[in-house]
Amino acid sequence: MSAELETFLLHLAHAPAVLVTVEQTRGSVPREAGAWMAVFADATRGEVGTIGGGHLEWKATHQAREALLRWATRPGDIPRGWQERITLGPSLGQCCGGSLVLRFEPVDASQAHELKLRLRPVHTPLALFGGGHVGRAIVQALEPLPFDVCWIDSRDGVFPLDLPARVHTEHSDPVQAAVRDVPPGACVLIMSFSHAEDLDVVAACLQRQRERGDLGFIGLIGSRTKWATFGHRLAERGFTAEELDRVTCPIGLPGIESKVPAVIAASVVAQLLLAVSAQATTLKTA
Repeated sequence: MSAELETFLLHLAHAPAVLVTVEQTRGSVPREAGAWMAVFADATRGEVGTIGGGHLEWKATHQAREALLRWATRPGDIPRGWQERITLGPSLGQCCGGSLVLRFEPVDASQAHELKLRLRPVHTPLALFGGGHVGRAIVQALEPLPFDVCWIDSRDGVFPLDLPARVHTEHSDPVQAAVRDVPPGACVLIMSFSHAEDLDVVAACLQRQRERGDLGFIGLIGSRTKWATFGHRLAERGFTAEELDRVTCPIGLPGIESKVPAVIAASVVAQLLLAVSAQATTLKTA
């Protein structure tokens, strides 16, 4: 459960709210469909979440609070939900140019369980092989983002004790054996302490792709020289050039050359987000 959703449900236990959800979008808009904001009448609770800020959010907040005021003055008269289609432009002081449909929904503590299930964010599973400095930096960079991380290493005692909530660790020896249990649709990042282990993990990923074809992004840390060497060795194991093209190496956005772990992590995480977005777009248009 995200921090925003946890805060929303905590406040909802003490006061009703209006849940504002982006139902549909068209063109350029501040947030995607499914984005939400909970508006409370009490200024100390305020708003939780966001539908994009600016005048759009200000206007939606004002409408939600008007409904909450009516509800407070007539407790037995729960206001009905409603939808509003909004075209962004000069009238709202926003120049995105698109349009969207907002859904306004009065909610209270009796709906907490249903809201917890409905608003639970969709996370992408990620298998991260390697507990070194870059692996640690990537785990830190992923903490606020929608990924569930399985952090894998063949060595004992390499993982920090204080882990983010959506990270669990796994000891696997041989390390490539963990590939068979990676969730379908997962992204895989490979950065172990050993080139030999890296090679075995890449081979296991390619074999799984051959058999199931259910992994997402497969990234290997290293140089072009390292990948050229790996390519020859993987070809000797029977993998085709088309199969090798499923692996991204080097990882990270082109043009970012720093070797600082935190910078590498930022570059790799941005690349992951692009890959996940592209995959989601492909699924929608398929």
